[in-house]
Amino acid sequence: MVYTGDADGRCEIFTWDRSTESGRQLTDRPHGTLLCAIDEDEAVWWFDEDRGGSGGWRTQDFHGGPDRPALAGVPYGRPAGLALAAGGLVAVGIRSPEGLGIHLGRRGGTAVRVLHTTESGTLCDLAPDGRLLAVSGPAYSARAVTLLSSDGTVVAVLSGTGERTWALGFAPPLASFSGRALSPGSASWSDRAPLPVSASWSGPPPLPGSASLPRPAPLRGPTSQAGPIPLPGPIPLPGPGPMPGEPVLLVMRERAGRYHLGTWTPGRGVELLPWCSFDTETTARWYPGPGPARVLLRQDRHGRSRLFTADLERRELTPVHTPEGSILDASPAADGDVHFIWTDAVSPPRALSSSGASLPGQSAWRPPRFGHRQDLWTPGPDGPVHTFVTTPADRPAPHPLVLLVHGGPADHDRDAYDPQVQALVGSGYAVARVNYRGSTGYGPHWRSAYSEGVGHTQVADLVRARAELLERGIGREGAVGLYGTSWGGYLTLLAMGTRPDLWNAGVAVKPLADCTTAFRHSTPALQALDTALFGGTPDEVPEAYAHASPSSYAAAIRCPLLVVAARQDAKCPPEQIEAYVAALRAGGVEHELMWLDSGHDGYDGADHLAVIRKALRFLGRGLPPAPVRAEPSPHPGRR
Repeated sequence: MVYTGDADGRCEIFTWDRSTESGRQLTDRPHGTLLCAIDEDEAVWWFDEDRGGSGGWRTQDFHGGPDRPALAGVPYGRPAGLALAAGGLVAVGIRSPEGLGIHLGRRGGTAVRVLHTTESGTLCDLAPDGRLLAVSGPAYSARAVTLLSSDGTVVAVLSGTGERTWALGFAPPLASFSGRALSPGSASWSDRAPLPVSASWSGPPPLPGSASLPRPAPLRGPTSQAGPIPLPGPIPLPGPGPMPGEPVLLVMRERAGRYHLGTWTPGRGVELLPWCSFDTETTARWYPGPGPARVLLRQDRHGRSRLFTADLERRELTPVHTPEGSILDASPAADGDVHFIWTDAVSPPRALSSSGASLPGQSAWRPPRFGHRQDLWTPGPDGPVHTFVTTPADRPAPHPLVLLVHGGPADHDRDAYDPQVQALVGSGYAVARVNYRGSTGYGPHWRSAYSEGVGHTQVADLVRARAELLERGIGREGAVGLYGTSWGGYLTLLAMGTRPDLWNAGVAVKPLADCTTAFRHSTPALQALDTALFGGTPDEVPEAYAHASPSSYAAAIRCPLLVVAARQDAKCPPEQIEAYVAALRAGGVEHELMWLDSGHDGYDGADHLAVIRKALRFLGRGLPPAPVRAEPSPHPGRR
């Protein structure tokens, strides 16, 4: 197997041989490496990117040797999916300034571009026989999933306009489903492989729906290249009923407030499994190997995770035992074992196995436990707001309080280790992590509840949580700060500008700060997200962008503000940070600005550590912690 692990504070790629329980570090790049996969020939794939996130795939033999470009003819760009099939066949998704390209070829050869589109999309998977590709668009769009043959012909389009739909991957080889054989599956599903890049465990990327969503432009077919590569021909369209050996695509569809597992085949289209549905966001992947068709599912529910195995032939759903906490990643093996990365609020992530088998990346080091933790539920107009609260164990309440605001918006805080929480609590702050409306993990209604407008709905929930934390004596009036990254940084800035009387300090790391400027310099995927959130582009609905933009309220901020930005950030680009800082200066707002020479998702721990240190010093001036005392805290809680 291959995995991403720690190398002196950087993310790098490692190999692991389960038979000998030995491994090695494969990459060693100054700014770290994140994405990797392994094919059935034991060639390791990894994405060689620059500080701005652009690059290309390279390969190296599992046991060592030189690394080399994986495919010729693929342009330099941002990764948008990787799918591996038998015989070295591979599909690669790359985003460039010209749009999304899907390229098909064999490892070490020259690729052919089979798709180009300016619309938002990601390669999901490649059928194991190479004749069919699945491309994911926004789950709410008219092209939620597009099925293409290997020559770029559109075979089918699954719409998500009425029911959001996600593609999760093609079935593995020789699995049986209701008495008939499923098609072979991608080699990337083998039990040697890590979670493939093409099937993220981040869960469905849901957005609030909009009746006025524009219909995506048609996907364009293949472009001519210098010389074709030998590939299987287009898949024949079947008649009524299933075909032996036809590809089966796993899908998730939102219907009537639940997430339903289902399959798509060329002969039958989408068929949902009525016995397999969930009330909160759930994603899935196939078990590899022959035998009964089985699926591993991960449900995110109320900030914690649960695993299930679904036997599609017996129509049975069985829980997979895991400790209470969060599952960040999970991979099933052909023998039924499940490998997963587990964490909770006081335990750094570590790899575990349902069978107890030894896995790599283990460390005997455990961080000190600085505080107590508890769950808080605050009444709100669309249901209770869930907050994870961690308080210092060695200092008296009330504490100086920091609301640590999660990003997204389609994400959530969870019962998981966060070094920022540990650093803040260890420095004497109570930390509250609020799963405001729009967060995942609480069902479709909660995720799409934007009744008070983009950003303002979420700020209202932060304000409600703040009030209860002070009322309960957890936080101290006059010593309340905000600290957020990305979308969390956006909410930090918006809350400070729209409710300036409530906060005493703020830290915004790589934030969305000026909505219109960010749209003009952002990626197609984020432009599609903004178009859905706001009901149009800045040219179509300028007042909506202005109403939600922190820059509109920058001059109203009354407390010190630290802004951390990245020069290579494509998600929250530097141009919009500069526009926001200009508004701060024009309003005479006290602020500090820190620039990083990195992208939005830095892979070097030194940058993250530098930000935490800077933030702690900054907050220490605005929110001085209470003095340490010898006796334990009077507030009980689960450690």
